[in-house]
Amino acid sequence: MIGVLLAVWLVSGFYIVKEGERGVVARFGRYNEVTLPGARWALPYPIEQVEKVSIEKIEQVEVGFRRDEKAKEPRESLMLTDDENIVDVQFTIQYRLEDPVAHLYNNATQHEDLVKQAAETAIREVVGRSKMDYVLYEGRSDISARAATVMQQLLSRYKTGILINNVTMQNAQPPEEVQAAFSDAQKAKQDQERQKSEGQAYANDVVPKARGVASRLMAEANGYQQRVVANAEGDASRFTQVLTEYDRAPAVMRQRMYLDTMQQFLANSTKVMIDQKAGGNNLLYLPIDKLMQMASDSAAAAAAEPNPMNAMEPSPSPEVLLRSPDSLRNNRGTR
Repeated sequence: MIGVLLAVWLVSGFYIVKEGERGVVARFGRYNEVTLPGARWALPYPIEQVEKVSIEKIEQVEVGFRRDEKAKEPRESLMLTDDENIVDVQFTIQYRLEDPVAHLYNNATQHEDLVKQAAETAIREVVGRSKMDYVLYEGRSDISARAATVMQQLLSRYKTGILINNVTMQNAQPPEEVQAAFSDAQKAKQDQERQKSEGQAYANDVVPKARGVASRLMAEANGYQQRVVANAEGDASRFTQVLTEYDRAPAVMRQRMYLDTMQQFLANSTKVMIDQKAGGNNLLYLPIDKLMQMASDSAAAAAAEPNPMNAMEPSPSPEVLLRSPDSLRNNRGTR
């Protein structure tokens, strides 16, 4: 009878460790060894005890909600940002047990509670160092990564044997009490960005045109400067040459300058000058082509710009302006 009981007692020491598990053997309550998957045997109770721990199973905890995002936990989800605003954030943390020995002998609480406490601490630290807009919009993935790093550091510092696999921000929004005001503020910010974009587009359209006009004006000014300087240098050079010649023959240069000046002046005049001393000369030269052109130009200018005063006085016809040499001599004789 005793032998049968002894055999049953010894057989009770057989156990099987499944794939993805580790068997932690404790002898008289103190850690002895870790066994791998397969059929194993240990000294039966109460000498040795075996506790199986899954090291590949991914487990999950929520911070700020329970199973459904609508089932919020304000005590966990409401956090203060760096710019002294309150945000409502919800996170999901996935983890697994990496070290079964550390998990069994270094923790006094369940691993779900450990992960949740570490997650809440890490998330509050990261959110507290970030601006509100960064948390709500562009910084979600960065905040999740930073929170995972801080969380793993906390769990490793206390040797919990827990490995964080992933941290995901499920939702981030202002508190429900200020949702309306926050929406108005966001609309105002969007209007501001839109107006800034429109102003930038207008500037991109106007500034190149203004620069083009400025460049053209600068080119025209440089051209005008070069032309004026060249004309001035030419006039100065011509004056120097004339002065040199004048010093050589003053009388001749005075007569030449007088003739040149009178030629330039009379070339634009509609009057015909006749020398009375040369009365015996019947051959007169009249610039008929120039007189006709001047008369035509005067008539065109009068038609283009009507003047009430000119309307009362008839314009001279080409026949009046162009007189024959005989009529001119008769007029001279009557005078």
